[in-house]
Amino acid sequence: MSPHFWVLVSILGDLVMAILAAYAAYWLRFHTFLRDFGNFDAMTFRQYGGHMALGSLSLVLVLGWQGIYHQNILLRSRWVASKIAKGILVWTAGFLAITLTLNLQPSISRVYVALNGATALLLILGWRMIFMQYLRAPGRIEALQQRTLFVGWNAEAVTLWNTMKRDQACAFDLMGWVSTGGAEESRPAEDVLPCLGDLQSVERLVSTHAVDMIVVADLHGPREQMVALANLCEREMIQYKVIPSCFQVFVSGLTLETIAGTPVLGVTRLPLDDTFNVILKRALDVVGASIGLLLSAPIIAIFSAIVWLESRGPVFYRQRRWGFNGVPFDIIKIRSMKLNAEQATGAKWCVKDDPRRLKIGAFMRKWNIDELPQFWNVLSGEMSLVGPRPERPELIAGFKHQIPHYNARHHSKPGMTGWAQVNGLRGDTDLGERIQCDLWYLENWSLWLDLQIMLLTFFKRDNAY
Repeated sequence: MSPHFWVLVSILGDLVMAILAAYAAYWLRFHTFLRDFGNFDAMTFRQYGGHMALGSLSLVLVLGWQGIYHQNILLRSRWVASKIAKGILVWTAGFLAITLTLNLQPSISRVYVALNGATALLLILGWRMIFMQYLRAPGRIEALQQRTLFVGWNAEAVTLWNTMKRDQACAFDLMGWVSTGGAEESRPAEDVLPCLGDLQSVERLVSTHAVDMIVVADLHGPREQMVALANLCEREMIQYKVIPSCFQVFVSGLTLETIAGTPVLGVTRLPLDDTFNVILKRALDVVGASIGLLLSAPIIAIFSAIVWLESRGPVFYRQRRWGFNGVPFDIIKIRSMKLNAEQATGAKWCVKDDPRRLKIGAFMRKWNIDELPQFWNVLSGEMSLVGPRPERPELIAGFKHQIPHYNARHHSKPGMTGWAQVNGLRGDTDLGERIQCDLWYLENWSLWLDLQIMLLTFFKRDNAY
């Protein structure tokens, strides 16, 4: 069967599940104990039919808008599931807003819309799980896999290759790679990913191996041959992908635009360059910090008293940190170390069993209690609830020259917690990995990601010394 056939099946299956979800939501709302909840006018099934038809059709359109109906992503189950969940959430909010704004008659029950979203999520994900197992059966999966050929080999190719190998959906059939004549780094073993020749062999490989996608990792081959390769892919309708090796920061922001008719590839905008996203994130910060400060006030008071009893002196500690766009600010913490702890050693990161810590300090740092006063930093706009953790100027003075892309993390306000922290990268850990986590966060920011990181902070405390 053609991949397009299975795409059509997925659309029809989603539509059937959306219709069943509408029926199920109607039955749950009006024929179970939920019928006594809220105020609504009693309506017949026929009267609600228009809402159900409109809702089911619009739901499938929203899922299509999420980009899940494409032959190349049929096997990418996790990616599709995440897009379905996001699409249904958007649809539920949007459908309710539109029906209430337009004052459709008969008026729609908000409980019904919520039930419709929940049942649609369960039914569509359930059907998709069965459908995915069917597609992965021998004899069908081969027609859906993208037969992939690498051109050239370098560190970026290794990263992409490892990612493709780990793909549990088996969406890619990795055929091998061809040499461009350059100095290929970290060549894979022949029995793992064979070298199938050089650039001149590509046309023969395309005709004999039914190549679906060519990934160019090394653009340093002869210009005429690289142009011929692009023309070959266009002629044979093969996907032509280029790993942007010269761009190492914010790769997800790469877009192709034209300047005076000339195509130009470059980094454009990140999610937090959008004014609406900045307002949305700030609103979350204000609400979250206000609630956090209110709920944590008794905890701050109790531990401040314990610190004072163990080590007389100031219980709050202000420390200089780098903030948004490299502007310094004073972070507020409950003191977890002895007074003048760095007088003899100078500035240094805290390590496991650090002798400078107070007895209560180890407990506070493990559970992030010493960080609670930073809710005030968030309210004052110096920090965010989630973002790259702010570093001390004296510890990172030379990092912008030593560590690639270090200063790129200052494109966002520093956070009380962050993607690096929930992955165990805090304190005296590999700074390069922490930077990569920070850059990934900036490229992939969403309100949902912030909420996930905040939740994970309560459970992920690795290297919290």
